[in-house]
Amino acid sequence: MLTHIAIRDLVIVSQLELELAPGMTALTGETGAGKSILIDALGLALGEKADASMIRTGSERAEVSATFELGPCADARAWLTEQDLDDGDLCIVRRVLVRQGRARAYINGHSASGAQLRALGDLLVDIHGQHAHQSLLRATAQRALLDAYGGHEDQAVRAAELFRTYRELDSRWRTLTAARGQRAERLDLLRFQAQELSELALADGELDALDAEQRRLANLGQLQGTAAALVELLYDGDGALRDQLGRAGGELAALSDIEPKLNETRELLDGATVQVDEAASNLRAYLDGLNMDPARLAEVEDRLGRIQDMARKYRIRPEQLADALAERETELQAFEADDQSLGTLEADRDRARMALLDAAHKLSDARRTAAERLGETVSASMHELGMGGGRFSVAVEPGDGVGAHGLDSITFLVSTNPGQPLQPLAKVASGGELSRISLAIQVATAELGSIPTLVFDEVDVGIGGGVAEIVGRLLRSLGEACQALCVTHLPQVAAQAHQQLRVQKRAIDGQTYAEIASLTDTDRVDEIARMLGGTEITDTTRAHATEMLAGAG
Repeated sequence: MLTHIAIRDLVIVSQLELELAPGMTALTGETGAGKSILIDALGLALGEKADASMIRTGSERAEVSATFELGPCADARAWLTEQDLDDGDLCIVRRVLVRQGRARAYINGHSASGAQLRALGDLLVDIHGQHAHQSLLRATAQRALLDAYGGHEDQAVRAAELFRTYRELDSRWRTLTAARGQRAERLDLLRFQAQELSELALADGELDALDAEQRRLANLGQLQGTAAALVELLYDGDGALRDQLGRAGGELAALSDIEPKLNETRELLDGATVQVDEAASNLRAYLDGLNMDPARLAEVEDRLGRIQDMARKYRIRPEQLADALAERETELQAFEADDQSLGTLEADRDRARMALLDAAHKLSDARRTAAERLGETVSASMHELGMGGGRFSVAVEPGDGVGAHGLDSITFLVSTNPGQPLQPLAKVASGGELSRISLAIQVATAELGSIPTLVFDEVDVGIGGGVAEIVGRLLRSLGEACQALCVTHLPQVAAQAHQQLRVQKRAIDGQTYAEIASLTDTDRVDEIARMLGGTEITDTTRAHATEMLAGAG
């Protein structure tokens, strides 16, 4: 609920701070005193259109801030959390107007857009009056209120869930069906490519092995000649290294008998001789195993050529051919699975639609029953509020097919006078009548409302006497369920308030200033007496005021 509002340099308000309490608060004052300034300031803080002309004459900026205690207001808390603007149990909104430049807005100290202020304001305050926004005029709010009043919100949620399921299945079915022709072409291409790549049968590591074999086969002559020459050099030729190492070893063996220190060198030469023998033996074995078949080289080069051609065809590197085959096989499996599941998907979609329609029809029946009860209750309240012969009705009619909110188009209809046709609530011309109808609806659904603060601007226009007292009692009753602020001219309404604020206008140094003060019990007697008797307050009017306040509620 609204707990505090501060205004600086707005219209005729220089500086003002007000603490507001739960229950019903009446805002009173003489005609022209500026009672609507508080409501205008609150609307400004909550994102209504700003105008530099609202800045008080002689000032360069105006500022309004409003503090709300969120309490159990789950919708506002959720919105603040979603916007990353949550700051505990309190919410502070601030709007700054400047003569030169754009207005600025803040939520809990963070810069905010006008759209954000309005979205939050719709969750915190509902202003009922001929110049203010009203949630009851929105189709979404009317539907939500009817569902809450009828106690079938769970049915509405269930219908929304079934619609999402149906829409998802239907969307997938439509996508698969529409793409059937293209899918057929794609399937043919995938099958051809998969077969072509599969027939290539490129094994893991085969490409590297072929490259190595091709290099070896292409250089067989060089390999054979060099290997044979090395055998000759190491072992078979005149003056071969093997023979020279043997002679050197023999000579060192003779010298070792004279000089034992040469034994280590002799042993090294003996080891070298053994290694030369093994090297020559390995080279002979390599020469014996060389395959000089030219056909194998042609076969390898042909295989490499096929691999290179396939890679060029698919515009990839040869080593990526195996991955290309795997990708096409995976896509083929997915396409074929989709084809197989299309029939199953259609059956699932049809079952989901039947479940949705069944839930939607049950929701429609529940809405019609609740609409009849709500219409009778609000109509009775309208009669009490001075609109004898007026009627209120909730039209539950077929919408444009089934949707997330069921099958229905819901409209609040009203006739304010006997013989007049019912018409949408938004088209009611009289601001006072609209305020009283809104009051009747709010009272009928007071236990269901999620908006913590309701503001009624001059709800008593065009009424008086007993009707005014009924309006006051209804507002007081509403104040028991939520916070209700009411701008009123009638003492019968003001006397029913839990607390009362008085607006006064003063002229100081040629400028006009508005002041708003919270009234004590004694001050309230005087103010109610003024409202009863005009400028002259007598003992009789004061006694009448005391009696009215004593009988409040």
